[in-house]
Amino acid sequence: MEHTLIRKIKDVQSAKNAVIMAHYYQEPEIQDLADFVGDSLALAQKAVETSADVIVLAGVNFMAETAKILNPSKKVLLPDPEAGCSLADSCPAGQFEAFVKAHPGHTVITYVNTTAAVKALSDIACTSSNAVQIVASLPEHEKIIFGPDRNLGNYIKSLTHRDMLVWDGACHVHEEFSLEKILELKKTHPEAKILAHPECPKPVLIVADHIGSTAALLHFSKTDTAREYIVATESGILHRMQKESPHKLFIPAPPRDSTCACNNCRYMKMVTLQKIYDCLCNESNEVILDEALRTKAEKPIRRMLEISNQLGLV
Repeated sequence: MEHTLIRKIKDVQSAKNAVIMAHYYQEPEIQDLADFVGDSLALAQKAVETSADVIVLAGVNFMAETAKILNPSKKVLLPDPEAGCSLADSCPAGQFEAFVKAHPGHTVITYVNTTAAVKALSDIACTSSNAVQIVASLPEHEKIIFGPDRNLGNYIKSLTHRDMLVWDGACHVHEEFSLEKILELKKTHPEAKILAHPECPKPVLIVADHIGSTAALLHFSKTDTAREYIVATESGILHRMQKESPHKLFIPAPPRDSTCACNNCRYMKMVTLQKIYDCLCNESNEVILDEALRTKAEKPIRRMLEISNQLGLV
């Protein structure tokens, strides 16, 4: 049944000159189907490069918005329009605008995990792959507002020692990791290295052997000599890690209040093969943005891509 559906998706995709782009947190079968799989920075960069007429973004709302912001003439489809983001939701545009106005004279850097309306209030966008380098690229005494993730913002602040005001937002997936459960897991796997995303709370980052974006954690797992890893980020990345290092063992870090052994983003998992097929066939769930808003939101993303390219962050 799944093979038949995949074949049908590919047939429609070919007929419509469509590209399927997926985040590392998608289900394995969607990652395997996609023409390109990456983290938020890579998806943004690939969206700029594509020659497809239609972009199907197998991810969440802000990712599809970002693709549309960078490709106003292309049709961008989101398989499930209800696939939101808890981190983006933690930073409402009206409240963030008031915060920015209350602190004039600051350069506003916002994580790509935000709505187009929040990006439109920003000077520079960033992802977890380039946030440290983007902050460090600014003049040393420049005042900065960073939003919305408090864990990532405070981690960057600890590394760069910059004058930063950090918005109090968080990702439900990374916020739920349990230090106690990770340490219990470490007792069972004493040789395992702990890999953590910088959106994790500080206690988890303190015990981590390596901290990095989704793509950085994947790269580390391929090039490092250890054979076992406890991975504290959304469990979807383990599919790619296992695929690229089949001889290694990857163990999902458990959340705090669950009997489940892994930690999933409920929004990422809303996308299915059937929904991809349906939106491609019907060209439904198209992302539509007001042009004035799109233009404002494009500026910080372009600035991010410009700095990333200058620094060789690919």
